Amino acid sequence: MKFGKEFASQMVPEWQEAYMDYNKLKRLLKDILDFRQKNAPSSEFASTQKGSLQKRISMYRAFSGLQSRLSFKGSSGNNNNHEDEVILVNSVQQEGSQGHHQTRFLMSSEAGGEYEMVFFKRLDDEFNKVLTFYKKKVGEVKAEADLLSKQMDALIALRIKVDKPSIDMESAQVMDPSTTDSTLTPASVVPIHLRSLRSHMEAIQEVEMISGEILEDESTSGKKDTTKMNPMGFRPAPVEILDNVSINIEPETPVSTLKNAIKTSKSQLSFSKEELRKAEEQISKAFVEFYRKLRLLKNYSFLNVLAFSKIMKKYDKITSRKASKSYLDKVDESYLGSSDEVNKLIERVEATFIKHFVNGNRRKGMKYLRPQAKREKHRVTFFVGLFSGCSIALVAAIAVSIHAGNLLKHEGRGQYMENIFPLYSLFGFIVLHILMYAGNVYYWKRFRVNYSFIFGFKPTALGYRQVLLLASGLSVLALAAALSHLDMDMDPKIRRFETGTELIPLALVIVLLLITFCPLNIIYRSSRFFLIRCAWHCLCAPLYKVTLPDFFLADQVTSQVQAIRSLQFYVCYYVWGNFRTRSNKCQESSVYQILYIVVAIIPFWSRFIQCLRRLFEEKDSMQGLNSLKYFSTIVALVMRTLYDQKRGTFWRVMAASTSGITTVANTYWDLVIDWGLLQRNSNNRWLRDKLVVPHKMVYFVAIVLDIILRLVWMQLVLDIQELPFLHKKAFAAVVACLEIVRRGIWNFFRLENEHLNNVGKYRAFKSVPLPFNYDEDKSM
Repeated sequence: MKFGKEFASQMVPEWQEAYMDYNKLKRLLKDILDFRQKNAPSSEFASTQKGSLQKRISMYRAFSGLQSRLSFKGSSGNNNNHEDEVILVNSVQQEGSQGHHQTRFLMSSEAGGEYEMVFFKRLDDEFNKVLTFYKKKVGEVKAEADLLSKQMDALIALRIKVDKPSIDMESAQVMDPSTTDSTLTPASVVPIHLRSLRSHMEAIQEVEMISGEILEDESTSGKKDTTKMNPMGFRPAPVEILDNVSINIEPETPVSTLKNAIKTSKSQLSFSKEELRKAEEQISKAFVEFYRKLRLLKNYSFLNVLAFSKIMKKYDKITSRKASKSYLDKVDESYLGSSDEVNKLIERVEATFIKHFVNGNRRKGMKYLRPQAKREKHRVTFFVGLFSGCSIALVAAIAVSIHAGNLLKHEGRGQYMENIFPLYSLFGFIVLHILMYAGNVYYWKRFRVNYSFIFGFKPTALGYRQVLLLASGLSVLALAAALSHLDMDMDPKIRRFETGTELIPLALVIVLLLITFCPLNIIYRSSRFFLIRCAWHCLCAPLYKVTLPDFFLADQVTSQVQAIRSLQFYVCYYVWGNFRTRSNKCQESSVYQILYIVVAIIPFWSRFIQCLRRLFEEKDSMQGLNSLKYFSTIVALVMRTLYDQKRGTFWRVMAASTSGITTVANTYWDLVIDWGLLQRNSNNRWLRDKLVVPHKMVYFVAIVLDIILRLVWMQLVLDIQELPFLHKKAFAAVVACLEIVRRGIWNFFRLENEHLNNVGKYRAFKSVPLPFNYDEDKSM
């Protein structure tokens, strides 16, 4: 792989604009090469130019050497061989800002020298951009490390207090390793009730000793290294520190949320083991995320230094000069190449995390800090192909069975479509949605949309192959069940509508639910539980803090209204109806018709409540408008359902008017707010300034499809509910599938826009809430 592609593949997606623009510098080098090939000077002209140029360079050097010594710092170049010197790289200090690097090209009078001057000007701009960004990020992580240090002080003090709450201040001071000898009492003579306290004190003592060594090194060297003392050189935390600390534990359950809402005063420490567990969990997550940030920052420095090395070597090769050494020496001497603050922080985070969170088990600690992504396995690809082939074969078998039995004209066709088809269509909706998600994951990965960060997935999250495996596996189960059901119906030896035959769809649903909720570590347990947790948060929307995975899943469910109604039909068919004879009268009851409306509006109501909570928490007026959009959708859905049940001109007008209004609002929100498109003055007219898909036509096609698929509800008010060759239930299933396809298209561009917003803000990390609040008004 060429370096340019490898360089782009290893970038932090949200920081891509802060990296050196390697491709642009390559294009400038290509301009230099093209000029040299087309305008090679004659030997006579070259020798004349060489003599006059050498004289000019020698005069310039006599002056520039003095200037560089007095006015600049860090001039690069070999002073013993002035003839080979091509550039002078200087660190220029500007008023009110940090120093930046400036390169002087000494061969500007040569033919084509202006191209090389442009190259070095652009190279300096890129280097200064990278250096400024790196310094800013290092400053941020140092400030965050200070904050984590204070959190660790409070955590250690809380551990001491919780392990032995009866210990008073004097006994705590006696046990403080800062006032005792370095060797602790052997465990055999320590009272049992103090042994748990001793383990924490040993941890504190070790950190104290490390800090002492650092201070001793500084006293001998005469320098004060702030990166060593702080942020990760923790001091032993006295118990008194808890007097000025309050707890900031996020509510995890609906009950705790309600209790938190009722409380008006600041939450105080209760010194309970549960409180300690939650604090340790939050700080542990903060350390893991902080460590990830440090590693990405280290990789950023390494990649950019390597990129500057590669581009300068290309320059030397094209121009046959020796400028790379001078420039790369300056890069190595700069903050980007010489600073080791990030490396020190990485080492201290590792030592702290291993000591305080995994009881000194380095292997376990590094497993948390550096989780390994799952390797792609060939057997996954094999089974995807196997199940996909089986699915196609089963579809063909079903088609042959229908044709052979002439079932489309069979007298029982209507009864079958009314009672059995809705049972199996549920699995079709689920499989189609999973397939659309697999396509989303594939294209997000291809176009470097950082979906795993946006959703908060772990490195072990499912890739598109694993998602396809789930879809194809479920497809095989559903199609095999449908084919067996059909064959049993056609077999004269089997009693018609036998109980076992009719229970096949129900058995399949039970199997699917058992797999979904299975506690065993099989079939992607972590991903299943993540889905279950997000679904539960959607059901209890007002009582949980709304995160992107929660409202994104709720949006998916809004496109599965027909699937939810199919689940309702399962209850109707197997509980209220006489499924043994396929006589189903429950749909005619008023209770069923009311529930038919209620279950359909549940996902929209969940999104409505989520928007209201975000409105009150974030004070974002856009969430208020979004809640109105979902409320209008609820009204339109109710009106369409009532028209479908009652008919009549009044209900048709109500359904058409409310649906028309919500369609306009939803389409505008999709295209402008969720996708960020239709910007008249953008660089890409009627789209947006930044696009991840290189073909603009894709966006215009997506816009047209979204508008068309938003209008499929019109088939209801136009009374287009059945085609000559398509039953009413099958036509409703096709309309539902079109909505699922629209949602799949929406998913890609919605997440692309979210990703680009993160890129614009260089937001590449999650903000982890910390458990302790310090009262700054009180003296610590």
